[in-house]
Amino acid sequence: MNRLTVISISAAFLFSACSEKKSETATTIVADSVEVFTLKKETVTKALALPAELHPWERAEVYAKVQGYVKELKVDIGDKVRRNEVLLILDAPEVTASYAKSLADLQAAQSIYHTSLDTYRRVVNASKEKGAVSDNEMARMRNQMLADSASYEAAKAGASANAQLKNYLVIRAAFDGVVTERNIDLGTLVVAGQKPMFVLENIAKLRLRVAIPETYTAAIPQSPSISFSVDAQPYRTYEAKLTRKSNQIDTRTRTELWEFEVMNASGELKSGMYARAGFNLQRTESSFVVPHSAVVTNQERSFVISVRDGKTAWVDVRSGIGMKDKVEIFADLQEGEKLVSKATDELKPGTAIVIK
Repeated sequence: MNRLTVISISAAFLFSACSEKKSETATTIVADSVEVFTLKKETVTKALALPAELHPWERAEVYAKVQGYVKELKVDIGDKVRRNEVLLILDAPEVTASYAKSLADLQAAQSIYHTSLDTYRRVVNASKEKGAVSDNEMARMRNQMLADSASYEAAKAGASANAQLKNYLVIRAAFDGVVTERNIDLGTLVVAGQKPMFVLENIAKLRLRVAIPETYTAAIPQSPSISFSVDAQPYRTYEAKLTRKSNQIDTRTRTELWEFEVMNASGELKSGMYARAGFNLQRTESSFVVPHSAVVTNQERSFVISVRDGKTAWVDVRSGIGMKDKVEIFADLQEGEKLVSKATDELKPGTAIVIK
């Protein structure tokens, strides 16, 4: 081997060693640039601002039970009424005639029954004398009295039914409220099953209904009372108290209906108003919370990158409540694990890294 060959081999070894050193240095730089944080559980809270709608506490559509003409109209749209107050009176001559006839039938049946009963009592008294009344005659008189009694009871039932139909001619308010709709005038022929004659609403107390997204339905408000505003009073804030939940997820919107109670003694708020409700929700238990940058979402999966024994591991996660700069996650993780702060799918599983 000549001197030139030795120099060439030495140069090759030196070049190779320098390349490996540069490569290791570059790898170390990449590894050192990876930032991690310690996973821990936190109390999850979320400030929500959701659209809502005001509904009356009670609402009744008033229909006619019997057919007739409007004889007297006692109220109009916007009128406040009390429970059992007369709203209108209908005129139905056939109903009145049927009631009068049922009363006459009742009186006739009553007279026949009383006559039959009196006769039966006399026969009973007479039968105390042996041989005065035959057994057949006693049985006949008793059966006649029972038949007349049944006819009398049937007549009473018929009269009661016709009296009830006559009462349907007078329409009364079912509760204290406001007449919000009127669809009739004097002389209007009303028929069962047509549009309601009136719509009566109780707006002294209102229901604020909010559709809560499914993600937040397991959380609870930090306070039983929430605040809301309406477009008609943009500078005012009202309070509402959570009273009930529907306990059912709407399959079309993936929401649960929550209902809040609103006192409205002044009548300032109206049913049907749209509102903007704001409140804070809180998980009943602590959850894992990570920065948004720690979660990688691609077309196949959502995951975080955990550092285990100096190497990366992809762990599938399911996102929960999202906050301003963090997000709640659910995964097979343990508190105290190290996760990559700025994860990317370019950092493959099993990559050896050095925690910065």
